[in-house]
Amino acid sequence: MPAMTTAPRILVFDSGLGGLTVFREVVRVRPEASYVYAADDAFFPYGRHEEPVLLGRVLDVIGELIAAHRPDLVVIACNTASTVALPGLRERFKVPFVGTVPAIKPACALSKTALVTVLGTEATVRREYTRKLVREHGNNCAVTLVGSPRLAELAEAELKGDAVSDAAIAAEIAPCFVETDGKRTDTVVLACTHYPLLLSRLEQLAPWPVTFVDPAPAIARRVADLLGPAGSGEAPASAQMHFTSGMPPSQPLAGALARFGLVLAPASAAV
Repeated sequence: MPAMTTAPRILVFDSGLGGLTVFREVVRVRPEASYVYAADDAFFPYGRHEEPVLLGRVLDVIGELIAAHRPDLVVIACNTASTVALPGLRERFKVPFVGTVPAIKPACALSKTALVTVLGTEATVRREYTRKLVREHGNNCAVTLVGSPRLAELAEAELKGDAVSDAAIAAEIAPCFVETDGKRTDTVVLACTHYPLLLSRLEQLAPWPVTFVDPAPAIARRVADLLGPAGSGEAPASAQMHFTSGMPPSQPLAGALARFGLVLAPASAAV
């Protein structure tokens, strides 16, 4: 798409709050844009839904958001939604989409031991889309796919101010760490946008040091490429936030959002 002469409107969509890790990076590259962040918390977590149901849900919710807000670009800040719905979204809507897919190619290029783990939701790691990425970009690495049943929910709980134990997190990430032939996993792909919310704790609880690969900076670069150079306008003071459940942010959550350098103004539910 051609470079824009006015500040764009960007819609960032996720099943919950994990997309804030992507939102933060996109704001850094396009600070003058206006933003709508939509969390489909009424259907969270996405990994528990069958693919046809999830596809229909994402198409419907995104359609309503596009009609309501008319964004210039949509970021699907969710691996599960991207692997299921991106082709359908691009076929149905004219607005450009930037998806989130497991960063397998850069992780395998980065690995020195050739032992790489993809840590995602159960839905993401079982999809053929993910396995195709491994076949095409594995770069002769041994790639372990780990589907975590609870880590996204634990990340949401901590962001909202709930206590999350070390033991609960450690149990979810334990299968990521593989030792074979004197080598150890040295690179872990965070294939769910919720997981970087727990990055400091993941680093602390890892049985040995690894590089955790967060896709958010690459997503932001893609947004910048599509929209062109940032304008000189002032950054907006706030962004609209929508929860499909209709629930406003709690006080602990509002405080947590401030750590992202974001001021989100609650709005009515999207659906």
